[in-house]
Amino acid sequence: MKRHTSDIENKLKTTPTKPGVYLLQGAAADVLYVGKAKLLRNRLRNHFNPGRAEDSRHHVLMAKVKDFEVIVVDSEVEALILEANLVKEYKPRYNVNLKDDKSYPYIRITNEPYPRVFVTRKIKKDGSQYFGPYTDVKNMRQLLTAIRRIFPIRTCALNLTEESIGQKKFKVCLNYHIGRCYGPCENFISRADYQTLVNRVVSFIRGESEALIQDLTERMARASEQLQFEEAAKIRDQLKALETFQSRQKVVEPGASDRDIHNFAMVKNHACSVVFSVRHGKINNRQHFFLQTPEGVTDEEILAAALEQYYLRAEYIPAEIFIPFVVEDSESLEKWLSEKRGKKVSISVPQKGQKAQLMDMGQKNARLLLNELLLQKNQYKEKVASSVLALQQDLSLHHAPKHIEAFDISHLAGQDTVASMVCFENGQPKKSEYRKFKIQTVDGIDDFKSMAEVVHRRYSRLLDEGADLPDLILIDGGKGQLSSAVTVLRNLGLADQPVIGLAKRLEEVFVPGISDPQNIPKSSPSLHLLQRVRDESHRFAVTFQRSLRGKRMIHSVLDDIPGVGENRKKALLQAFGSVDEIKKANVEDIQAVPGISRALAETIFDALNRED
Repeated sequence: MKRHTSDIENKLKTTPTKPGVYLLQGAAADVLYVGKAKLLRNRLRNHFNPGRAEDSRHHVLMAKVKDFEVIVVDSEVEALILEANLVKEYKPRYNVNLKDDKSYPYIRITNEPYPRVFVTRKIKKDGSQYFGPYTDVKNMRQLLTAIRRIFPIRTCALNLTEESIGQKKFKVCLNYHIGRCYGPCENFISRADYQTLVNRVVSFIRGESEALIQDLTERMARASEQLQFEEAAKIRDQLKALETFQSRQKVVEPGASDRDIHNFAMVKNHACSVVFSVRHGKINNRQHFFLQTPEGVTDEEILAAALEQYYLRAEYIPAEIFIPFVVEDSESLEKWLSEKRGKKVSISVPQKGQKAQLMDMGQKNARLLLNELLLQKNQYKEKVASSVLALQQDLSLHHAPKHIEAFDISHLAGQDTVASMVCFENGQPKKSEYRKFKIQTVDGIDDFKSMAEVVHRRYSRLLDEGADLPDLILIDGGKGQLSSAVTVLRNLGLADQPVIGLAKRLEEVFVPGISDPQNIPKSSPSLHLLQRVRDESHRFAVTFQRSLRGKRMIHSVLDDIPGVGENRKKALLQAFGSVDEIKKANVEDIQAVPGISRALAETIFDALNRED
């Protein structure tokens, strides 16, 4: 059955028969699906002319596709890498996606003369090394604690450079005196020796403990021979801590090469992928990822997507990768991972023995974790907060308003007008669903039109995406703001959507079609819930509005000065405290700020005086 227009037919004719990636797009040019192909034209023709073998999932997808884009690459391996990156970027609803990967922590080793080691959830492209993500936070904390005990890496955030150390700007802290730091701040350890220490941390994180133990043992022996007994005792303590940590790791095959073991479990539209990392014959880490799986997805698609997304962000690639069954792109995956590792990587399916037992263990772990997730979801659905039930009763709603979305408008004398939307689930804020809006169609002060704009933008998008609507919409304001929102909802075909207004002055609750406020007792938990939601939306809006105003004010006097970038702007503000104080400074004072030359100081001085 053909589903394409003449425009798409013409576009298909000019699509190259080369390897690459294609993006299927909806009516709003949103990316619905990302795929790869050896021959782009052939694969796309199969999408638009599926024949009799089309499944329901593909039918639903293609009914929404209005256009497509292609990106041509040189090889199947490049197509695989690009597809994985685009899926990570766009998170299309008809691809298999890793859930909430941004919330998982990493161990970061900073790109500094004397690096630090700490936990972070944000990745900065500044040359730092990242290990993770760690889905088992307890295991990661144990690893970090072991690093602190074994390796005297600094924990301070001092800006240690050759210049600052040479100028003796810093003094050692308590960590130095208790043997937890070698004191790089006072040059008690050379940069080369400190980097050797950092390299040992990297080896430890990667599970290369045997070589590390051998190195420490040899260093302890040399220290003893040279009668450096205090140094030998420190190394002995490091060895004990290292051996204690090692003893907790499960031995699976002494002397085996490094390998990752992948398996997964799926129940309906929920899936969990588990990865066991075996290093030097021991399981040193278990990671798990929950997957967003569209209806009708196959086991092969889940496994392939899990492999691509996992190794796209993996810092270390082992020599062997075990999977439960062969996937179509195994050969391309091997080539890609071999290139990324710099050595041969093999992907295989264990059939018997201990390797097959490890595969079974991975599958059991995945099923256990998935069952725990589903149990939590069911418990959450079954348990409704008393304040939510009270709100349902007070407003005579058909369903308990477990999902509430609230809107507020904020501006300063008509400038920088913004809106906030906060979300409460079962009576508690769900900050991952908060949204900010810059008002685009309203000039000056008009809260009614501003509210109409933001409500239209929010719910027209949800309708386009086919997403769930809230159980209740809360508008911060009285009858005027509520009326604006109701008009928009009716125009969108959402006349039955529950929506209320909460006026600040007397805490009155208004519902559409009734001029008088609802008779809700001031002591009712339902009113207290509405007040919490309203206050949170107000706080979120005001915070956003202030940040925009602050950026605009700073931008007007600093960002337009040639040669003043973000770093120099921060340095100036840190040195003087405010823009007003910079204006009071002379050229010599401005030049004294690190990174500011004489010529730039004169430019800044002239620009600020002109501004006055």
